[in-house]
Amino acid sequence: MRNKEFSLLEIKRFLKKRGLIIKKNIYKKKSITLNTLSKTFLSSLIIISFFYVLPLAIDLTNKKILFSKNYENSSKNNLNKLLENQDPKLDDGLDKKSLFEDIFTFDQQPRDKDSVRLSASTIEELFKSTNYNLEDVRKNKLVKPISLTLLPAEITKIENAKKRKELFIQIILPLVIEENNNIKSDRNKLFTILNKSKNTKAEQNWLNSKFKQYGVVNKDLSTLKIRMDEVPVSMAIAQAAKETGWGTSRFAQEGNALFGQWTWSGDGIKPSDADNDSTHKVMRFNVLQASVKAYQRNLNTHSSYRDFRSARAELRDNGKELDSIILSEHLDEYAETGKEYVKILQQIIRQNKLTDFDDAKLMPSSIELNSLI
Repeated sequence: MRNKEFSLLEIKRFLKKRGLIIKKNIYKKKSITLNTLSKTFLSSLIIISFFYVLPLAIDLTNKKILFSKNYENSSKNNLNKLLENQDPKLDDGLDKKSLFEDIFTFDQQPRDKDSVRLSASTIEELFKSTNYNLEDVRKNKLVKPISLTLLPAEITKIENAKKRKELFIQIILPLVIEENNNIKSDRNKLFTILNKSKNTKAEQNWLNSKFKQYGVVNKDLSTLKIRMDEVPVSMAIAQAAKETGWGTSRFAQEGNALFGQWTWSGDGIKPSDADNDSTHKVMRFNVLQASVKAYQRNLNTHSSYRDFRSARAELRDNGKELDSIILSEHLDEYAETGKEYVKILQQIIRQNKLTDFDDAKLMPSSIELNSLI
């Protein structure tokens, strides 16, 4: 029997006679079937999840790419070129129609005191009753938040030069500080946005509005940071004094024009000594604050003051205070007299000790102002 071959059937019969039965391993089949179903279910779940998550991931990626293209500051070289004036394209291409749009909107807002021009004596009494005087400001560095909309007509009749100058400074000082506060608030918000890893839609819209206001057509954050900055109080007061004759000029009295800005379109005041074929006018404003806003926007955007902005940025980078004497050196293009104009500004600053007001703060009239002191 050792060499005989047996079939499977014969083996089963042989074993059956001896009480042994061979059965198929159905448990193994069931186990294999169950394992296959589990793998199929898991694979299907992974595929379904993948195609569900994929569109969301693509949408999120696109949003990040879009935000990065518009707002991410990835160009340190641009900042260096701008400071060194090597790339004028970063400072040109202004959308001039948009630069003053928000200022004109502000200027047209209805106000209860629009038609009220207080007399010089009334203003002096107002300042006296609120203990607002320049000596106190020089000592305590606090300015009363008194915002006048118009210059008094009588200021032209004040013969005492010192008294006339002090009244003019008292009127202009709160306006300049208030506008610096507005810019400082915007600048703080800008750096808060830049330090966040993710920004809201409202923050993106705010950035777009500031790019528009500051004429940054290429949405370069380096340019925006340089333009969105304060103007030294002493320099602003000196320029207002020079341009208006300490508040006595026709432009200041008739049009609240404190800084003699020119316009070639829209409402303005025609200079009496202008040539017949000249088309420029001096910008007219309804309120003094609008004139201050327009002045600062002009210095912060016009290509003629690129050197001024670069010098200011360098002072910031070196951790120094904004020095009006240093910065005024770059205002030679503000007037036709060039360097002579700069010398006069610096003389006004020194003779009237205007730098005493550079670190003055506006007394808080709201929570927002209080946070800036």
